[in-house]
Amino acid sequence: MTNYFIQKILFITLISINFCCAQQPSESQIENERVAPFQVFDNLYYVGAKSVSAWLLESDQGLILFDSLYGGLTDLAIDSIRALGFDPDDIRYLIVSHAHYDHIGGARRFQDEFGAVVMMTEEDWNMAEGPPIYREYPKPIRHLSASDGSTLNLGRTRLRFFQTPGVTPGVLSTRFTVYDNGYPHDAFLFGGSDLDFSGAEQAELYISSVRRIMQLEGIEVNIPNHPESAEIFERYEILQDRGDGDPHPFVDPESWAAWLDLLLLGAQAKLENETWGN
Repeated sequence: MTNYFIQKILFITLISINFCCAQQPSESQIENERVAPFQVFDNLYYVGAKSVSAWLLESDQGLILFDSLYGGLTDLAIDSIRALGFDPDDIRYLIVSHAHYDHIGGARRFQDEFGAVVMMTEEDWNMAEGPPIYREYPKPIRHLSASDGSTLNLGRTRLRFFQTPGVTPGVLSTRFTVYDNGYPHDAFLFGGSDLDFSGAEQAELYISSVRRIMQLEGIEVNIPNHPESAEIFERYEILQDRGDGDPHPFVDPESWAAWLDLLLLGAQAKLENETWGN
């Protein structure tokens, strides 16, 4: 079972790397990435693609978008936001989980077209302003830097940030509250769960970050930035058939803990390979 889980996370990472590093996707490839947007909680919506996530958080004073996708996939995200009845002009903040192309590539567009304020860590701002990772993309204008332990308030919505380095030096993870028919649940978006990095030092940073997240109490909902890593679409199918009194399929603290165990095992295996490889 352990080997299966390690293979699964490495396979998901390989898909992410291949899609991210490929040439600019064709129109047919972009359409193959299209996913109908859907509501997960009272205040949270999925507006991402098949291979990479974008999440829209609704507050009483505007919208918060997690990750911008890139290229033609950014068009899909914008289409999804509008299909849900929201106006992209109401996006107050764009939170970038880490400075890899598939998460940051559309950020400049959200700045220029919709006036969104972009936020990520200082380390990943520096990374974004340096040589491109994988491919060129429109560089976002430096706006706000989030630091470990900082918060962002938008109306009655509060985000608490954690710097969890690993896949990049400044991975930004976020804890916030989602509501199910008015009932609150603690959600967490780990900003860099894939193993798309090299080197023993990066693996050790990743392991340290996962262990730190494991110490957080009360997390009930996993909000991944790659949907397949936490079976987002399968859970949504269950949500669609949810009856009165049934548990919410995304509220699953046991699965959250198991997912972190999986990430830790994958990172430890990667560290072992990196160590022996040197």
